[in-house]
Amino acid sequence: MPPAVYILGLSIFAQGTSELMLAGLLPEMADDLGVSVPRAGLLISAFAIGMLAGAPVLAVLTLRWPRRTTLLTFIAVFVAAHVVGALAPGYWTLFATRVVGAFVYAGFWAIAATTAVGLVPAHARARALSVVAGGLTVASIAGLPAGTVIGQHLGWRAAFWTVAVMSAVAMAGIVATIPGGRPATGGTPKLRHELRAMAEPRLWLAYGTTALSTGALLVTFSYLGALLTDTTGLSEGWVPAVLALYGLGALAGITVGGRTSDAHPFRTLYVGLTGLIVISIALALTASAPVPAIALILLLGMVGFGTNPALNARVFALADDAPTLAAGFNVSSFNVGITVGPWLGGLAIGAGRGYPSVAWIGAVLGVAALGSVALGAALQRRPRTAVQERQVTTAATV
Repeated sequence: MPPAVYILGLSIFAQGTSELMLAGLLPEMADDLGVSVPRAGLLISAFAIGMLAGAPVLAVLTLRWPRRTTLLTFIAVFVAAHVVGALAPGYWTLFATRVVGAFVYAGFWAIAATTAVGLVPAHARARALSVVAGGLTVASIAGLPAGTVIGQHLGWRAAFWTVAVMSAVAMAGIVATIPGGRPATGGTPKLRHELRAMAEPRLWLAYGTTALSTGALLVTFSYLGALLTDTTGLSEGWVPAVLALYGLGALAGITVGGRTSDAHPFRTLYVGLTGLIVISIALALTASAPVPAIALILLLGMVGFGTNPALNARVFALADDAPTLAAGFNVSSFNVGITVGPWLGGLAIGAGRGYPSVAWIGAVLGVAALGSVALGAALQRRPRTAVQERQVTTAATV
């Protein structure tokens, strides 16, 4: 991998730490800002709102910009948002900085993925994307607990300053490693080419797979802490250790998936989603027993993140000539799953179904995701019709 790919992963780690760390800082933030903990929790929702909209919108607005310029602009705004957030005099100022920071972070994700793919040969795309996405996995292992510790001992504003400094360091790495100017191949991107690529039905099916598989994982992950204490019977002190174990499984899964997805994308998706379904069912059935529950949570992280490189690489394979907007919508697809999965879990828990019900929902969403993969594979194998062949021939002649 070129050094620039690892720098992009570092950048995602720095920004992803901000995405995750509020989970451990809400009580301190609520006290300092003079609001309730549930209202402070809306700051997490604010980040989700920015992520949902940011990637496709910014992909279009910056389509003709050089990629290094785009990446630096996005991360500079992200740094500024966190400086303002660290100095925020009240709740609504901080809320606004969360939306702005997430908006440009989503755009950074899309352009970082496109840049990483452009820096490596076609047969190494999934591996490059696993390095970039691995930055968020490392953030869940190291950034989340570190941000929590800093916030608890030095105040939540110190955690925001730390994210700003780490992101500024990543900016220096981007300047040093990402080539300036436009890519050597492909010329200046054109919006009509990007929009034409979005008309591919298999691309939208791939987005559906991304949203469903992400929701299948996040519906369980979002309530792991409560499940471990309420159903499994562990003390709260064990929860961070088990979540760290989940993070280690996720890192292992995304590493293996990055090495298998280039050569065997559909096989990687089949194995990963089947594993996600089986493990979700097993967790629902054994959630009250600590040993199997902890082991299954480790495996949940592995299979859940093992499909990530294949989900990303699939989009670039289907939109090879116009990847920027396609990558932007894929980032939004991940965030649809991140939003809808926990919402469905909350509905089940609110209806009195208990915490194991979230794993059952994960299994159902996993089955739907597996079905979408099978449909996508069938469409890819379908031979071209005579009309399609004539269209290709005419286009080639023109």
